[in-house]
Amino acid sequence: MRPVEPVAASLTGYDHECDVLVVGFGCAGAAAAYEAAVAGAKVLMLDRAGGPGGSSALSGGELYLGGGTSVQKACGFDDTPDEMFAYLRAALGPHADEEKLRLYCDGSVEHFQWFRDRGLTFNERLYDAPSWMPPTDDGLMWLGENAWPYNTVAKPAPRGHRPAAENFGGWLIMEKLVEAATSAGAVTHPDTLATNLVVDGKGRVVGVVARRYGTRVTYRARKAVILTTGGFVDSEEMLEQHAPVLLGHGKVSDGLDDGGGIRMAAAIGAATRRMSVVEIALTVLPAMITRGMLVNAHGQRFINEDVYPGLVSVAAVQHQPGPYWAIIDEEGYEDIPAGDLWGVHPEHVAETLAELEDALGMPPGALESTVATYNRHAEQGEDPYFHKDAKWLRPLKGPFAAIDPRLGFNTGSRESAGAGTGVAGFTLGGLHTTIDGVVLNLSGEPILGLYAAGRASSGIHGEGYISGTSLGDGTFFGRRAGRAAAHETGLSPLQVPVR
Repeated sequence: MRPVEPVAASLTGYDHECDVLVVGFGCAGAAAAYEAAVAGAKVLMLDRAGGPGGSSALSGGELYLGGGTSVQKACGFDDTPDEMFAYLRAALGPHADEEKLRLYCDGSVEHFQWFRDRGLTFNERLYDAPSWMPPTDDGLMWLGENAWPYNTVAKPAPRGHRPAAENFGGWLIMEKLVEAATSAGAVTHPDTLATNLVVDGKGRVVGVVARRYGTRVTYRARKAVILTTGGFVDSEEMLEQHAPVLLGHGKVSDGLDDGGGIRMAAAIGAATRRMSVVEIALTVLPAMITRGMLVNAHGQRFINEDVYPGLVSVAAVQHQPGPYWAIIDEEGYEDIPAGDLWGVHPEHVAETLAELEDALGMPPGALESTVATYNRHAEQGEDPYFHKDAKWLRPLKGPFAAIDPRLGFNTGSRESAGAGTGVAGFTLGGLHTTIDGVVLNLSGEPILGLYAAGRASSGIHGEGYISGTSLGDGTFFGRRAGRAAAHETGLSPLQVPVR
């Protein structure tokens, strides 16, 4: 149980003082600290770990950006903010935050340039196939924009921007952001766990109480505190309360996303949003299921396999009976590039579908019926049930193989977190904030002196997720929070005169 927040008058003094105090040093915290520092604020950053990075540094490094970036143009794509907005509103919905999303799309080209100005480079090449993460250093990838039904609501354009690093690139993004924040003057206090917000007699947040190596440390923030402490996937208690779909599954995190920032703010009356919404990753290979199919425990297809794999995962885990199986034939398996196999080998191989059904415990004839229907339409280059793109359609012929997602896969740098259940994920809900990161209370009014960004807040997402939108919206709205905090006047945003 988290203690009640201290009142400022009860403190005899502070160990440290600053203008803006950023709690958490992942991508959102780094972006907020940089912008606050360049705006002239004295910035301190607290991080509970021994160094910066957090879950951001362990991520794939995709940045969902578009609207006409230089990489898109170099690869031959004319994108607009309106097309980007239309796709994300559909893919991140239902109930995406359209006000934040509109700002994000309209500012995407500038945000891309901001990353380049921080020293990130992007190779002007497209990886032209579905993938969780290309095994190349191509700077652009598809994230479901060219798959049905999304290609009917927006002109397809790839928007997954990847820094020049093979496979996982989150570390490189964080390396550049840490350098930017510290070079701008932000000072870091590592191994420091914030435990409570400090409020004054008027309810304004004026600092935090923290612990470092077991010792109590107090911090005063003359302008504002910004919470960028991540989500709550590592808190079994909070998952049980808000997002039980992830209970018992793998965690996509650094192990420290325990919802501490959300709970600190909730203790002083902060509101939350979308706390049940999660990202889900089923450990199936997009390169495999596009060349074959994905079926549920009854041997039935349920989605077009070339859509963004996170949407495939949600459709499976939240709406279909498991276990799930990737089904492929020998020709399809041999067609997969070695780099896209991620060390996966078939567990079950059979000459006939009847034998495969028996091995998988499926109803007799179920998989045979599914494949027969698929093959009949594939011969005509059609998929009338789920609309997989014709480029991936061809009749499947024996021998056949089945791959169990519960076995996980090897990314080349670490074992998949989903091994065991085949499912891993993280939380998307968090503190209710304005477009500038101001945390709102249960009455919808600003909590003075308190901001949040990244997965500690509820960002652009509704009930869907696309890779790159965590790093993207975390840094975009982290920047806005940092600028707003640096110019904090002590008045409610409703009281600031319009000029």
